[in-house]
Amino acid sequence: MNLSDSQTGAESFPRRVSAMEAVLGHLRNAIERGDYAVGDKLPSEAELCRRLEVSRPVLREALRALQTMGLTASRTGKGTFVISSGPVEDPTFGDYAASDLLEVRRHIEIPVAGYAALRRSAEDLDHLAHLLNRMEQETDTTAWVAMDTTFHLAVAQAAQNPVFRKVIEEIRDALARQSAFLNELGGRREQSNREHRAIVEALADGSEPDAVAAMTHHLERVETTLTSIVRPASADDGV
Repeated sequence: MNLSDSQTGAESFPRRVSAMEAVLGHLRNAIERGDYAVGDKLPSEAELCRRLEVSRPVLREALRALQTMGLTASRTGKGTFVISSGPVEDPTFGDYAASDLLEVRRHIEIPVAGYAALRRSAEDLDHLAHLLNRMEQETDTTAWVAMDTTFHLAVAQAAQNPVFRKVIEEIRDALARQSAFLNELGGRREQSNREHRAIVEALADGSEPDAVAAMTHHLERVETTLTSIVRPASADDGV
């Protein structure tokens, strides 16, 4: 079987489909067609790896994405079971639903960017610039995701209010899970790098309006990409 032929969720993205996306697309389509009905157990990891001719790490990433979409659930010692024939519109990242996470980020990170533009120190700018340069050169998703969360913490730090940083620390795990999800399925890395650079440039200029606008745009693109993944048929804006 050619998995890339069965992948339908990447048509909006002008980029090469990864092995994980191909596996995810195949399994997602099979569930939505009813090949695996609600309550059915998916074949074992070993069997799926043989059928789809992929490595176990690739398969496990796809299975995690299916769970995030609300299509399957993993039961310890029993396997992975189908729990829905269609993805939920509000996936969960760690302890938090995507909608809750985005709502908090809009109300916290947008004004934080404005404060950071007014209060940042030279050390803050050096740290953000160095971090951004590393992110733009990084090709490993796991390493990039770790730096992504560090970037948002650094912006909060630049606002010179420890409460803001505490809030971002609280949602850090969820941010990392969301970031990995969007990068694997939405090809967000390069675009996110550009958005991060716009934020840093606004902070360097000391422009509160530009920093607020740059962070607003960044979070809007996160939401748009997430929507295009979980509801591809109704997504108006691909990445």
